[in-house]
Amino acid sequence: MGIGDLGGKAKDFLDSDKGEQHSDDALEKGSDFIGERTGGKYDEHLDKGVDTADKRIGDE
Repeated sequence: MGIGDLGGKAKDFLDSDKGEQHSDDALEKGSDFIGERTGGKYDEHLDKGVDTADKRIGDE
């Protein structure tokens, strides 16, 4: 299995419903963690970042 095969499998997983849910959960947890650490100071920026990342990862 080459690196291309591994990348293809990762993309297939992220494009699945289960992968979409996992990526959404990870983005939300990361955003919540940073928001807590910064006292909510950057919540607007975090929300934009999460939305942008979510559009690029998975199928939704």
